[in-house]
Amino acid sequence: MACVDQNSNAVLQGIARHINCLGEENRNTRKKALEGIKKETLLRKPALEASELQLVFSEVAKPLLKVFSDPVEKCRELSIGIFREFTNKVEKADESLPYVMPVLVQRLGQQEITEPSEEIRLMLSEFLTQIVEFSGKKLSVYLDDIIRILQRTIIDPFPDVKKESCRCTSKVAKTIPEYFHMQSESLIKPLVMTITHQHAKVRTLVVETIGDVLQYGNGKSMDNVVSHLAQRLFDDSPAVRKAVVKVVGGWLLDLPDRYSFHHKLIPLLLTGLADTQPEIVELADSLWYDAGLKYEQENEGELKDQLDFSKEKPAHYPPNVERPNLGCRVLIMRHLSKILPALMKDVTDWVVATRLKSAALLYWLLLNAEDYVTQHMAVLTSGMYRACADEERQVVKDVQKAAELVGYFVSPEVWCKMILANVKSMQSFNPLMILAAVIRGSERSTLNPYLPKIITALNDSDICYTTQVQMHSQLLNCTSAILQVCQEDCGLVSQQLFNLLITVLSQNQDSRDQVNDLLDKLYKVQVMESRQELFSRHTKPLIEELKATVTMWSVHSTERLVFDTLLIECGPVVGDLLDDVVPIFVTNLDPDKDPELRLKFFSLLSRLVMNSGSTLDSCHKFGEFAVTVVRDIIVPNCLWKAGRVAGAIRTTAVSCMWALLQSGVLSKEMLSSVVEDLLTQMITTLDDDNKSTRLICCRVMTRLFDLMGAELGQDRLHNMYPDLLKRLDDSSDEVRVTVSKTFLAYFDCFENGYDVTLYRAHLEAIYKGLLVHLDDPEQKIQEAILEVLKKSGSICPTMLLQEVEEVKHKHRTSVYCNKLMEYLKGLL
Repeated sequence: MACVDQNSNAVLQGIARHINCLGEENRNTRKKALEGIKKETLLRKPALEASELQLVFSEVAKPLLKVFSDPVEKCRELSIGIFREFTNKVEKADESLPYVMPVLVQRLGQQEITEPSEEIRLMLSEFLTQIVEFSGKKLSVYLDDIIRILQRTIIDPFPDVKKESCRCTSKVAKTIPEYFHMQSESLIKPLVMTITHQHAKVRTLVVETIGDVLQYGNGKSMDNVVSHLAQRLFDDSPAVRKAVVKVVGGWLLDLPDRYSFHHKLIPLLLTGLADTQPEIVELADSLWYDAGLKYEQENEGELKDQLDFSKEKPAHYPPNVERPNLGCRVLIMRHLSKILPALMKDVTDWVVATRLKSAALLYWLLLNAEDYVTQHMAVLTSGMYRACADEERQVVKDVQKAAELVGYFVSPEVWCKMILANVKSMQSFNPLMILAAVIRGSERSTLNPYLPKIITALNDSDICYTTQVQMHSQLLNCTSAILQVCQEDCGLVSQQLFNLLITVLSQNQDSRDQVNDLLDKLYKVQVMESRQELFSRHTKPLIEELKATVTMWSVHSTERLVFDTLLIECGPVVGDLLDDVVPIFVTNLDPDKDPELRLKFFSLLSRLVMNSGSTLDSCHKFGEFAVTVVRDIIVPNCLWKAGRVAGAIRTTAVSCMWALLQSGVLSKEMLSSVVEDLLTQMITTLDDDNKSTRLICCRVMTRLFDLMGAELGQDRLHNMYPDLLKRLDDSSDEVRVTVSKTFLAYFDCFENGYDVTLYRAHLEAIYKGLLVHLDDPEQKIQEAILEVLKKSGSICPTMLLQEVEEVKHKHRTSVYCNKLMEYLKGLL
């Protein structure tokens, strides 16, 4: 012992002058003194023993601490470094705390920053951590000072000081938890101020520190930190998000009063299950599983029956998903009423990131809640409907995914009543989208009894007659879900599904591919041979249903659109339903009906007639109805009425007649009963203002002359030529050329037994009228008329030769007259 004292005294004598120099004004003197002290003590060779250093330290501690406030940064740095080395090597470093702590408070714990150097502040912060490590339980005496310092250093501008302060805080909390809990609340404010720092490492450390402060401190601060931790779940840094998950999971496992905060902590941990990083998902899953197991163990008595007689995983359970343990499920069950309302508000929050996280969390919440969510369907569905309208596709996708779980866990008896009522009352796509998702998650056997009710709701005119494209899309999604789940059981509602698909297609032609795909699935699940068999079975019932309102249809009626689409899509099937179809055409093509409505029906009729072989006449029965079409539809609609729309109808009616004649379904015998009225109307229509009408009318008459020939009777034929000659003066050359072809067919009707003597005057009038146009300015007209005159000349060549001779000198050129005369002479 005497030897120790002797060595210590020798050292102290050696550094006495250095200690005195620490008070000198010259900075270099102070600096050299510090270096001398370090050399003579800490760096002494041979090294001093710990006990010897202890004696030396007791003498130099106070002088060194004074230099902590030296105006020269290097001196402060040296003194702090020397002091820290002493505390590392001496046995009773804590004896210096009464002197050290006031100095640290003075340098770090003031309202304003006293120590200007960031590096020195970092050294002092590290020194404080060092003090916590070697002081142990003795630290409690200085807790107030430490807290005061940490309150300032946690919000220090220098990031490294922040990080060191967080580490120090965690050590203090773990070292003296029995005292720390009384002061822990005072550190929450600076920590939450720092949690948004731009450096991810700082944010990560702050999160971890908050975890320790509440774990070993006062749980009353939970309300102040939960919202800040929730925000960190949106952090761009995976390390920060992982820290939040780890902290929250730790609280759920070990926080003393965690039962009071389950409803706040569970959503944070479950959000980790929806993270984009597999590592975070795995950590969250592990912690949640452990939290559930611990809850089971802590409540074993209460959960004994459920544990002893635990149900196996339900037969109808989401695929590729591990069922949460009983503890997890019970935790959610007991806190769902507190979590769900707030979550459904967040799903429609104005911040995109909040909506994304909330929608993803909803799935995991429902997966753990299972059938207990039945009690909260009103809150759940109303929130889901709002979320379905989100602009973010991922939000909508996650909400639909969560809605599928409703189908797995909630009885159709419950959700049918609620969602179908919403479908009817809201009349928007939102509840339909949720309905489709719920159906996809439902079990076939439990869903089947409710199929008629669901289909009836979807087929409600207020729903399926909508013009909203989004509604159409969701109606098809509902249909797809029903076909997917119910398979061949869809036969019970096949007619209603068929009606729905045709109705949607009638209003949204862009959905054609999807509708066709669903129609194919509909006949396949019923093991039908072809799509045509599906239409054969369902077209007539749908037409019967439409007939109930046929007299009230307008151009905007959905029923009209459905009828139009049905006839186009059913193809050959319509040929067997003419008894039902033709009367609907007759009713809606009545001249007293709205002109626009008639235009639509004429357009449909023309389209069908042009493809009659594969539509109206597929069963070779249309000929029986063609006369009705001519008499009751075409002829009445050719009557002249003022107006552009009326003119368009006449054009369409004549076009339809032309298509009918081209189709070949009208035989000579069928035409005979209506040809008189038809020709009379065509002659009248030849004078129509619309060029297209006149042109098509000429073609119709040509066809009629070809079909009927001499059956028309010469008296009737002679009544027509003045109107035909009048068309040769038409303003359109195209009409003039076409009517010349009509004349060719006209003269074919006179081939046999023409009485020239009796009808001489008519023949002369025809020849004279035609010869006028042989001198037409247009060459193509001259050539067309030449052919007509050649044709007509065969009736009486002598008369025509005489007429040509009389007018030949009046023509601009005699070329065509000479050709005609040469031809006629060849007939004599």
